Amino acid sequence: MIDARKIEKLRKIVGKENVLESVEQMVAYSYDATNIWSHLPDVVVFPTKTEEISEILKFANENGIPVTPRGGGTNVSGGSIPIKGGIILCTTKMGRIIEISKTNLNATVEPGVVLQDFQEALAMEGLFFPPDPQSFAGCTMGGVIAENSGGPSCLKYGVAKQYVLGLEVVLADGRVMKLGGLTPKNRTGYELIMLFTGSEGTLGVISKITLRLLPAPRASKTIVAVFSDVAVAGETVTAIIASSVLPSKVEFLDSWTFEKLRGLLPDYVLDISQLVLLIQVDGLPQTVDAETQQILDICKQWAREVRVAADADEAEKYWQARGAHFSDIHSRAHTIVNEDVSVPRDKIADFIRLGRESAKRHDVPISFAGHVGDGNFHPAVLTDSRDKEHYQRALKCVDEIIDIALNLGGVLSGEHGIGLEKQRFLKKAMDPLAIETMKKIKDILDPNHILNPGKIWEESKE
Repeated sequence: MIDARKIEKLRKIVGKENVLESVEQMVAYSYDATNIWSHLPDVVVFPTKTEEISEILKFANENGIPVTPRGGGTNVSGGSIPIKGGIILCTTKMGRIIEISKTNLNATVEPGVVLQDFQEALAMEGLFFPPDPQSFAGCTMGGVIAENSGGPSCLKYGVAKQYVLGLEVVLADGRVMKLGGLTPKNRTGYELIMLFTGSEGTLGVISKITLRLLPAPRASKTIVAVFSDVAVAGETVTAIIASSVLPSKVEFLDSWTFEKLRGLLPDYVLDISQLVLLIQVDGLPQTVDAETQQILDICKQWAREVRVAADADEAEKYWQARGAHFSDIHSRAHTIVNEDVSVPRDKIADFIRLGRESAKRHDVPISFAGHVGDGNFHPAVLTDSRDKEHYQRALKCVDEIIDIALNLGGVLSGEHGIGLEKQRFLKKAMDPLAIETMKKIKDILDPNHILNPGKIWEESKE
């Protein structure tokens, strides 16, 4: 418990208006976008500059107070939940876009900048930052980097780590470390930037970010393909990639979301189908036209229905349906256990088939959606945590799905991170020596383990 004297110290660092401590306020910062875990912090602080983050961490480290970094709280792995109480260090008041350089194709931002705001500012300059997680309207840039976020566009453009040029990071003892720079090429020593990109707030607090940007594509088209067989859809994706066409997005929607597609696609087709592929190609207009035709020719061999969105407005309706998938699912059950695994592209059909068999065996509803172009799936099991027996069956199904992904040569997390959710699987998914090395890095950078404690790996019970 943090006593009044310590809270007063925090007020002196950030100002009275930037400290929250009432029970009602603590509840608002006790959970993330999952609905499985929650834990009250003792206090929430909002630094407005790097020097304040430094003072907060120095104070916390000297007093052994846990600190959980937090941005928009949109993550879905329990990463921003203050499982040990202590301080929530919320960066949302550090929301400046410091610079956008069209000449150098880079930008420097503070961690509290909302991704959607950043994208809109870039669009005005004819630029874009490719990582596009579905939480773009609320997630912040610090979280995007700390989670190494992905999204639909990662198939063609890659994940966040491929766009980080420089970081300013505040270490657990309050020291400020600057890494990287402004140039796209920088081979100076170890790639320490990569330690913090995807570190889930366990190694330091990101206080400034310099990012590589790309010119915005001049044209794009959306292709919609409807299938009655999952395996055939998987084979179609493999055929598209093998044809030397690299779409910017290939997304998967199962029948749970079909209501959003009524009026856009014929009812009779939706009624006898299992899934829809949304495919986007972008680039120069002539290239987009040629690649669109190539994808159409492949899809027409197996799909029940194939069409190209007539214009940007129609395309946006399809992508809105994809973006609404999880809100649709959450409206249908009290509790959703949402997973994030990736499998090799040639194992997509096997993964979905085996996942559905597991759900049937445990008698729980399951929905599949995800970034099928790169094999990254988000299976969601619908359950009710108040019904203990049903909830336990749901958790067993989820465990099996993770095992299925690993056995198919996949990985434990494609983009959501480990957080609290997947700690028990880490030993199955990683070389023990790699885990040991990560723990040693943690000990070096945060010897008192105050930063986001209880995350990524299970703590020793000794």
